[in-house]
Amino acid sequence: MSRNLDSPVQTQMAVAVFKTPLTGANNMEGKQHHRQHHQQKLQRQSSGRRVFVQTETGCVLGMELDRSDNVHTVKRRLQIALNFPTEESSLTYGDMVLTNDLSAVRNDSPLLLKRNFMHRSSSTPCLSPTGRDLQQKDRSGPIEILGQSECFSVVKQMVKDIVKAMKLGVDPLPVHSGLGGAYYFRNKKGDSVAIVKPTDEEPFAPNNPKGFVGKALGQPGLKSSVRVGETGFREVAAYLLDYNRFANVPPTALVKITHSVFNVNDGVKGNKAREKKLVSSKIASFQKFVAHDFDASDHGTSSFPVASVHRIGILDVRIFNTDRHGGNLLVKKVGTFGEVELIPIDHGLCLPETLEDPYFEWIHWPQASIPFSDEEIEYIQKLDPVKDCEMLRRELPMIREACLRVLVLCTVFLKEAASYGLCLAEIGEMMTREFRGGEEEPSELEVVCIEAKRSVTERDVFSPRSDVVIGEAEFQFDLDCDELESVLTDDYFTRNPFSNGRSSLGKLEESIKEEEDEDEEDEDITEKANTHLSDTGRKNNTKPLTRGKSENTSSGHKSANEQLQVSASFVKVADMKEDEWVLFLERFQELLGPAFAKRKTATLSKRQRLGTSCQF
Repeated sequence: MSRNLDSPVQTQMAVAVFKTPLTGANNMEGKQHHRQHHQQKLQRQSSGRRVFVQTETGCVLGMELDRSDNVHTVKRRLQIALNFPTEESSLTYGDMVLTNDLSAVRNDSPLLLKRNFMHRSSSTPCLSPTGRDLQQKDRSGPIEILGQSECFSVVKQMVKDIVKAMKLGVDPLPVHSGLGGAYYFRNKKGDSVAIVKPTDEEPFAPNNPKGFVGKALGQPGLKSSVRVGETGFREVAAYLLDYNRFANVPPTALVKITHSVFNVNDGVKGNKAREKKLVSSKIASFQKFVAHDFDASDHGTSSFPVASVHRIGILDVRIFNTDRHGGNLLVKKVGTFGEVELIPIDHGLCLPETLEDPYFEWIHWPQASIPFSDEEIEYIQKLDPVKDCEMLRRELPMIREACLRVLVLCTVFLKEAASYGLCLAEIGEMMTREFRGGEEEPSELEVVCIEAKRSVTERDVFSPRSDVVIGEAEFQFDLDCDELESVLTDDYFTRNPFSNGRSSLGKLEESIKEEEDEDEEDEDITEKANTHLSDTGRKNNTKPLTRGKSENTSSGHKSANEQLQVSASFVKVADMKEDEWVLFLERFQELLGPAFAKRKTATLSKRQRLGTSCQF
């Protein structure tokens, strides 16, 4: 009997098939494998494409496509390789559900095989290729870059160095900090070269090594607007958007990578790591490791260069970074007079699918209140969000349109704000929500979006269904609309809609209480997770993570839905048709001038009350 997708039967992780082992390979076999791999690459370039199919539970399988392949033939090959029926599953490519034609799928693209059941078991183990036909099995190399950009030239050399080290027996080292799985991959000298983060080991992903499981790939994750398994391509997007290394983002690529160091949970045994390590293939972000002295949370900010703070802030605004804290700003000493260099990392929570509350650590730094330099103004004005989207669709075809619309919106906002003379701190404040009376209010940016959308709606341009700002099934996020209803009253726009002041960074956490007591044995782990979330997630309007016993899970862990409370979404841009989106942007730009004027007035009034200036 064929294996059911929701069956609890124990299976193994997909195993990549190599002509040579990863360690201890002799030279003749190594040369033979290199020649064969080169021939396969030339054949792909001339006759077909390669894709990497990932199941919701993290299993990855590389497949060669020819011109005659379609969704039906791909599913049939997957059924043979993974030994399970594919009739009740769908093949997705970013936003697109592939029905039959595969012409839109680019070479080296990751596809996601999703089950169509309404109630899916989050503890279903990964499925393994069991077909005897070698053509059904994965013949790709130990590390394959998913993308063809010239920006990946540095990454390609790093990959070569790491593969040589792997063959010499130099194994990666797990990173013990953080909530997700991460690994330092090293060169033959044993030096860390790259940090690798598998998408299926993110917080709440099926193979998370630190106990935070409970969701399948593609479901809402640590942030409600960022799906589980999709932080990796956001890391790459931040690097690709950092033109000319303006903000100093380390080289980053999306890779398919194979090694036994990776974690594979046993769904049958409570989502605990398997005792026996398997050689498993993963889709992962691959970022250059940068040696540094400390991070911004361990050092006073007064020595940080104004230009570095501005450049990182400009990037954060463009990509709507919801997680810029001191821990992901690396600090490296340069020179002999106390000069430092800032390196921004961890961009997995940028480019959300809808506007929410961002977090900009630099918003409180005096450097952010200094006006932009002429060079920075010129850089901002040259930004082209349309070309940015074209580039990302080309290099990261799995990226969702909702993410690109957020990028366009924030880039337009940045360009207009800089032209109006706002400093970085003022821009960040306008994007940040306030908490009043224990309730979250929309940011000034969101208020402008709400008004733009409402004014276009009143022109009868939108269809009736797009009046619903929140809760559409196709968005697939459990967003809470109660707060929107409390805000959008009839008199909302008659009072001053633009709030003044920065977010109250501590009020939310002080108001949140645990719903139940943790077992004493879990207190230390929970405290560490909550401390990390306080540092990294901060204002996601979440309850602290708990790891108490649950009668509903075999693992004893609380489900991801129990662990996280979803943040409100006051306005989203994904539900608009293309013509509606164009009209919305026009109205949005028209409303920005009055909004900036109100912000300037509020800032001036605030300075007069405090007796301070915007000077550093």
